Amino acid sequence: MRTVLVLVVAAGLLGGAALHSQTKPASPADPVLVFETAKGAIEIRLFASEAPKSVAHILTHMRRNVYRAQRFHRVEAMLVQTGDPQSRNMSRQAYWGTGNTGSPIGVFELSKKRTHVRGAVGLAHSGDPRAADSQFYIMKVASPSLDGKHAVIGQVTAGMAVVDKIAVGDAIKDARVK
Repeated sequence: MRTVLVLVVAAGLLGGAALHSQTKPASPADPVLVFETAKGAIEIRLFASEAPKSVAHILTHMRRNVYRAQRFHRVEAMLVQTGDPQSRNMSRQAYWGTGNTGSPIGVFELSKKRTHVRGAVGLAHSGDPRAADSQFYIMKVASPSLDGKHAVIGQVTAGMAVVDKIAVGDAIKDARVK
């Protein structure tokens, strides 16, 4: 089953006010993920209080090194996406984006406070948000059409310039919790 997101192109980048509403100070309970790529590091603050089960699920994947050596399998003007374990294998490139760990989260933790602004991190799924597993995306531009359909579980706090440079096939050299 191929992971598909329905996207509508948003006009332009976010203004400062919309971005500010998404970047309140981090709580001590909000873990920060660091993804090292050849193009630089990307830091993501997770929203543990708003999506506790989703965040715990992603942290379990981090402890199990699920993301290390994976590649970004989807790059569009609006977003970049990773999280398919098959992306480690270049000979399976035609299937990238169709795989996961086989352990869905089982819940849809929707927060009306968190929207698909530039830098938002959301959980990818193929139609049922409770079936989200290891694949996630980072928004390069705002996309309100995704609000309410995908859980926003984090926000890029450093490295958006890196996200903007990501190409299909770029690998995650290291993934860790800061």
